[in-house]
Amino acid sequence: MSTVLGHSPGERLRTLRELLGLTGAALSEMCGMSKSWISQVETNAREASEDGLRAVAEHTGTPFSFFYARPSSIPLDSLHFRKHASASRTVTKRVRAFYGESYRVTEDILQRANYPTPPLPYATADDLTARDFEDLAAQTREALRIAADKPIPNLTRAMERAGIAVAPIVLTDPAGEEQSATQHHFGLSHWGGIGEVALVAYFPGAQGDRDRFTLAHELGHLVLHTFRPHARDPETEANRFAAALLVPEERAQAEITDRLSLTGYARLKATWGVSIQALIMRGYAIGNFNESRKKSLFVQLTQRGWRKSEPVTVGQESPLLLWTVLERQYGAKPYLSAADDLAIHPTVLRSIAPTPAKRTHLPRNSNPTESNKAEVLQFRRPEKRGSDPIKAVAR
Repeated sequence: MSTVLGHSPGERLRTLRELLGLTGAALSEMCGMSKSWISQVETNAREASEDGLRAVAEHTGTPFSFFYARPSSIPLDSLHFRKHASASRTVTKRVRAFYGESYRVTEDILQRANYPTPPLPYATADDLTARDFEDLAAQTREALRIAADKPIPNLTRAMERAGIAVAPIVLTDPAGEEQSATQHHFGLSHWGGIGEVALVAYFPGAQGDRDRFTLAHELGHLVLHTFRPHARDPETEANRFAAALLVPEERAQAEITDRLSLTGYARLKATWGVSIQALIMRGYAIGNFNESRKKSLFVQLTQRGWRKSEPVTVGQESPLLLWTVLERQYGAKPYLSAADDLAIHPTVLRSIAPTPAKRTHLPRNSNPTESNKAEVLQFRRPEKRGSDPIKAVAR
């Protein structure tokens, strides 16, 4: 017989503290409850009084219902996390809490909306070959209704139309400023499998090409590791999948040649929305040139200062699905009313479902992502023959 655990205010108090990035001492100072009370409640050494929980809720701006919400349903070994090895453990713990609550809320609102779940392909073999990565990437393009051999104008919108929720994560300090420590984190993802909700979260960066690769990388985790949670090198596998998804094999074979100059790579970046460094690795992975040529290209990148700051600006994509569903369910200003009903801190909703710069009110019977079918991410090539391709920018 299956058992559903009841609510645990102590566990929820710990989750809230991690979600807000607070130490026990900081939470104590904020809400007036003693540090020992907080510690004892979190470890179930004492019962959490309603008055104490209400004090915490009031002073942190959290709905009281948060303490009685069901926990996230994400298994411990199935959350995929792309980050630098130097990422702070404290911030990483906060990110995990943030994602767990985001997934819980995403499940609630998408299931209420009867939004379709993703029809993704998935890998099951213990070991994957180079051919497997190419085939799974091609199958994923088909599942996302993306042309087999064309650049992806807006990966975010394609994922959302296919039922994959995409959410930016922005962590703030108590003063409301974004935490710079999150620069060491890139993305997280989880898909429960066939018929289940999928959520890809990412930390928006300054370069659109980096964000696009992060989304493709996390999509790779969903396809490659949902049914292979103990793969030997999941990060390398997800990178190979991402490159194959963004630049299909046939086009990569034809365009990323061993004679291609860095100026040529800049042109390809403007076409495909993929960084020069990722394009070099893509050409090497499919055998278009050898290790010596790859090293030579990276030396040239370093000499030009392009390892840290590449030419060609790729526009940034913006998610729409979660905002649109929230707006339909809770109105044009959904954050406060939705936070209470969904038992979540409002800052989580503002992060994962940001208000679009241009708000579009849709008919209630329309698909939330169909309003932005236009190719919002367009890469501009130089307009005049002979102009410098590295000045190409996204519209």
